[in-house]
Formats: sequence, C-alpha cells, structure tokens
Amino acid sequence: MVVVVVVVLAVVVVVVVMVVIVFVVVVVVVVVVVVVVLLLGVLVLVVVVVVAVVVEVIVVVVVVLVAVV
Repeated sequence: MVVVVVVVLAVVVVVVVMVVIVFVVVVVVVVVVVVVVLLLGVLVLVVVVVVAVVVEVIVVVVVVLVAVV
C-alpha cells in the first residue's frame, strides 16, 4: 500500500514538474517573440522616419537649387 502511494506521489510530482517546465518555456518563448517584434517595429519606424527626413531634405535642396538657378 505504501509503495503504491509513493509511486503515485512520484508520478504526480514528475507530471507537475514537467507541466511547470513546459509552462516556463512557453512563457519565455512568447516574451522573446514579443520583444523581437517590438524591436523590429521600432527599427522599422526609425528607418521610415529617417528615409522621410532624407527625402524631404533632398526635395528642399533641389527646390532651392532650381529656384536659385
């Protein structure tokens, strides 16, 4: 009887530990994915802003040159 209880407890502990490990792994993966997506979003925003500013500067320079010439 004692052996059965010990075996059942051991199985329960192993299952709980496995579930906790899987849960932790899933949470870590989700957090990493979210952080990467956010960083990529920020990078894309920065690139878009830089490109827009460069294009505006080029347009202004061209307009000024044309006006002067």
